[in-house]
Amino acid sequence: MISTPNKWYSSVTRYQWLVLVVASLGWIFDAFEGQIYNLTRADMLPDLLHVKADDPLVKLWGERFLGIFLIGGTFGGLLFSSLADKWGRNPVMALTILFYSVFSGITAFADQIWQVGALRFLVAMGVGGEWAVGAALVAEVFPKEARERAGGIFHATSVAGLWLAAAAGLWVGTEWRTAYLLGVAPALLVLWVRLSIKEPESWKAARETKKERMGSFGELLGDARWRSRAVFGAMLAMVGLATFWGVVVAGQDIAADFLKRANDPDWASKSKIAFGFIQTAGAGAGMVAFGPLAARWGCKKTFVVMHIAALIMTPIVCWLPSQVNSYAVLLVLLPMFGFFAQGIHAGYAAYFPALFPTHLRATGSGFCFNTGRLLAAPVLIWLSAWMKSTMDLRMAITCLGGFFLLGLVFLALLPETHGEELPE
Repeated sequence: MISTPNKWYSSVTRYQWLVLVVASLGWIFDAFEGQIYNLTRADMLPDLLHVKADDPLVKLWGERFLGIFLIGGTFGGLLFSSLADKWGRNPVMALTILFYSVFSGITAFADQIWQVGALRFLVAMGVGGEWAVGAALVAEVFPKEARERAGGIFHATSVAGLWLAAAAGLWVGTEWRTAYLLGVAPALLVLWVRLSIKEPESWKAARETKKERMGSFGELLGDARWRSRAVFGAMLAMVGLATFWGVVVAGQDIAADFLKRANDPDWASKSKIAFGFIQTAGAGAGMVAFGPLAARWGCKKTFVVMHIAALIMTPIVCWLPSQVNSYAVLLVLLPMFGFFAQGIHAGYAAYFPALFPTHLRATGSGFCFNTGRLLAAPVLIWLSAWMKSTMDLRMAITCLGGFFLLGLVFLALLPETHGEELPE
């Protein structure tokens, strides 16, 4: 009799599924808090700057706040990921969720532009920290044969957060303050986290034997093996985050630009739907697909394929719809663009935790993802802001898409982790 191989999920326990659900909910609301700004800034910034919606200051400050968000995410990510290795996964995950929920809600009462900048920085601290804790927790709890798929599912659930943000943006219309009040809701998740999540056995064992080294940036960057992985992992994340905020979320701007050229009076709502639902559906499919592809090819090869495809799709989605003068073509291309350009992000949750030992796992993962935010910030604050305010939007996004090519260089300098046990 020929035996059939077990399904990847056959050895996954009920508690392991619970961990994935709780970690994913934290990441869903994490994505909501990040994306609600992108969907409300067209109303919020003119209101606080006291200018018209088409004033160049709106676009300039819009890109600057994205940069500030990346810097805040870096600071919070480095701080909270190190604390997660020192204090444990449970208390730090709860703390990061409180951070992004409370400060998002306070944004509803901002009446000056600097207040928004300060609050976005604080929201980003929680956002940056929560991802590292959740990614490390999922990697540690799931068995080796399910780790890549579980990590991919964890990151892919961010699409639900994007959809929630898109729905909230459409529901509140121009009442942007209401959208930020909704951001307080995730705070209710904290109690569930505290009651349901246990510290992984691997973390408990590491704490007993390596108490003084838990979450040590000195060891992370002092040991040549971990330093190399941390540095090039951060550079890989920089490519993904710079292209996400500079290129991927510009799908809404591409749709708005096309509709404005066509003199469509409903350009604002249609562009939100095009990005928030249609493109994001493709992005979700890409992130869900990353895990199974990585389980077959390995993370590195999957990253390479998606970076090359995203590099090709960026100029196509920018230029082809206007060349054929078809909004339907744009709606077909946007999910394909999102599949590759955003699909790569699921790989970070599957790949980064597998690069580092238990006592540095959240610290290393957080360093990669959040240093990537810091390195991406200048791209948005200066390069992207300057290009989008002085060039044809389609040309600016096409040029920024060139960063996908740079990602291939950093991938060549990182190891493959497919089929290996987590480092101890």
